[in-house]
Amino acid sequence: MLAKRIIPCLDVKDGRTVKGVNFVDLRDAGDPVELAWNYSQQGADELVFLDITATNERRKTMIELVKAVARQINIPFTIGGGINELADADALLNAGADKISINSAAVRGPQLIDDLARAFGVQFVVVAVDTKLVKDTNLVHLNGGRIATGKETLSWIKEAESRGAGEILLTSMDHDGTKAGFDNTLLKTVNDAVHIPVIASGGAGSVEHFTEVFQKSNVDAALAASVFHYGEIMIPELKAVLRQNQIQVRA
Repeated sequence: MLAKRIIPCLDVKDGRTVKGVNFVDLRDAGDPVELAWNYSQQGADELVFLDITATNERRKTMIELVKAVARQINIPFTIGGGINELADADALLNAGADKISINSAAVRGPQLIDDLARAFGVQFVVVAVDTKLVKDTNLVHLNGGRIATGKETLSWIKEAESRGAGEILLTSMDHDGTKAGFDNTLLKTVNDAVHIPVIASGGAGSVEHFTEVFQKSNVDAALAASVFHYGEIMIPELKAVLRQNQIQVRA
């Protein structure tokens, strides 16, 4: 069995790490390069950086950030936000990112998944999905969760897999930042329906929540932000508890 992964997520705005609740009320959480180095030292398995207000003007800023992070750490990291075409992904991968994450652009033009997978390989393509319950149906949301679509979440994830997504980063907007636990029911449904790794995101508030998400949904990885950024959970202690619960993690 593959070891489960622990992934800190750094939402980046104007070169700083920020964190909110339910995708709003952002507050500063520190320098992303310093945080990246700290997490690599703690034993994080991977990192995810999301440029949450990406625009063309900020693209150069993100490339410089990727280069700075690549110089500091030796664990894989994914970059997302504002990737709309092959050239965007190519620039970030060449700067040192290990994987790229696409979200809104993929929903608006699903062919982008096919193109990226063909150009760079399935293993480089992470499709991020922001989902929210609307009248008993989980629907995909765009633009940092600000725009609802008519796409049902599971059907979109299956389509993304068929087009060449190598991994799904699934964020429950209803749970995001609440620290009330992951959406284990939805995560299990999705994980059982696809053949690619699923990363759980949204709702981590305690060590027990990580134990629960692996036990109840069997996802491949769990991602969190604020509990790591503000030192509420330390990765070595988290991994020790997971091992005590017979959940295989990397050293």
